Amino acid sequence: MVVDDEDSVRKLLSAVLKREGYQVVCAESGEEALRKFRALPPDLIIMDIRMPNIDGITAFKELRKLSQNVTVILMTAYAAVETAVEAIKLGAFDYVIKPFDIEEVKLLTNRAIQLQKMTEKIFDLNQQLIDSYRLDKIITNSPKMRELCQNIAKIAQSNATVLITGESGTGKELIANTIHYNSRRNSGPFIKINCGALPESLLDSELFGHEKGAFTGAVMRRPGRFEQADHGTLLLDEIGEISPNLQVKLLRVLQEREFERVGGNTTIKTDIRVLAATNRNLAEMVKQGRFRQDLYYRLNVVSLSAPPLRERREDIELLAGYFLQKFTAENEKEIMDFDPDVVKLLENYNWPGNVRELANVVERAVIMSTGSRIFPEDLPDNLRYSSESDLISTLGLEKISGKTLKEMIKKTECLLIKEALQRNHGNKVKTAKELGVSRRSILYKIQEYELE
Repeated sequence: MVVDDEDSVRKLLSAVLKREGYQVVCAESGEEALRKFRALPPDLIIMDIRMPNIDGITAFKELRKLSQNVTVILMTAYAAVETAVEAIKLGAFDYVIKPFDIEEVKLLTNRAIQLQKMTEKIFDLNQQLIDSYRLDKIITNSPKMRELCQNIAKIAQSNATVLITGESGTGKELIANTIHYNSRRNSGPFIKINCGALPESLLDSELFGHEKGAFTGAVMRRPGRFEQADHGTLLLDEIGEISPNLQVKLLRVLQEREFERVGGNTTIKTDIRVLAATNRNLAEMVKQGRFRQDLYYRLNVVSLSAPPLRERREDIELLAGYFLQKFTAENEKEIMDFDPDVVKLLENYNWPGNVRELANVVERAVIMSTGSRIFPEDLPDNLRYSSESDLISTLGLEKISGKTLKEMIKKTECLLIKEALQRNHGNKVKTAKELGVSRRSILYKIQEYELE
């Protein structure tokens, strides 16, 4: 919409912008602009400031009452530039000085429209995220999960700090996403950081930001996650891994909602909601003196616990079906369902890696499958041979009855270590922890059985 009380200006801009491919409507006064805007809001308004009755600034303020997202470029004489600058502070996109350069008007128009399209796209993507994390989208038949969803619904609308606990792979991040996208902060940023993945010095800078010259390599000021999450939500994943020094700084932020960047003296206020997640027992860590009690109470305003998959077996087939559809589409295959024997194997397995492990197993099965159905041979060995008789058969123990007990034990030990290494993707520390032995013992056995 072009708004100007001069007919020549309206005709000129209308002709120029139509040649650029835009549909153009005109108004000769602020009153007419408001009337036409109510009938059919345009994508962009180019409006003169000096007009009789309702001037451009007054009309702009009225338009902002009708729509906070209205995009306006103001036209002004040189003498009224200060007024135009003031309007930009109120939310106008930009201004041009009369007599204006046509190329400048075209450039500003294109930039304004592109920015608006980008803003709309971001809004649409955010709406898609919000829709995808609606509580009714959580896949479950489990009473425990239904109770968890009810609690999430109660908690989401508050600003309370939430501590999310549960074993690895149970969906703690999914819970955090669901809380944020069902909260009043869902249009704000959702920032995540894994506290266990970074050393203390780097985590300090990542959380609180740093000033230029704060340390070697700090060549410019950098905002931290607490600044980035302003007016939104910050997820502190693996919160049990942070050092005592950072625990003190984190406690202050939670109490005062303020902090300083590394190497800085300026106190920065922040308006955020904090979610924390861990697979550790923080209460036990407090007793052992490894986690501050006051920080634990600050984090544990509201607590949610994600149940392990073995405690919600009614969800295994349901989740497996969801992952089958997902990975079948991603790999461009036409796999319809699971063989009944596969469903039995999935439901009888203990799932130490929880939902994440189930997703990995189904993805592998989709990749390995050559037909329209997933069969037991498409599953990894540790699922196919989970019963005692199957294990005996696998190890071939019925064929070596004449061998010594020591030899049979060694063969069993070799297979169990091999399967544990496969489950943990070769991670020797996790394998040792799962099997209840030292890392040195695992390294020795890997060498002895040539499992590297």
